[in-house]
Amino acid sequence: MPNQEAALDTVFRALADPTRRAVIQRLNRGPASVTELAEPFDMALPSFLQHLKVLEESGLVRSKKVGRVRTCSVKQRELAKAERWLSGQRAIWEARFDRLDAYLNSLQAKGKRDDG
Repeated sequence: MPNQEAALDTVFRALADPTRRAVIQRLNRGPASVTELAEPFDMALPSFLQHLKVLEESGLVRSKKVGRVRTCSVKQRELAKAERWLSGQRAIWEARFDRLDAYLNSLQAKGKRDDG
């Protein structure tokens, strides 16, 4: 379990940066060259490559070099791990809100009975 938590921490650290999230969003549409991925960002290529390195080290992105072109793609399985964790957290909070709602409704009903 600690290794899974460490991997999840790495994924969320990688996703904490808006540039890296934008890269993931773009790669969700399909593979792209490094040049294509870097184009929308106002930064030097070496700086952008550091973002790609973080994404690759987190396991979210893979790259493959063919000739002089490096193409990146998103690793959906790794992204799905983060999504499952978030879904689990959402379920916990929704259950808590449902219990709170039921409790507040019971207080409101009790108040109406006491007034009447």
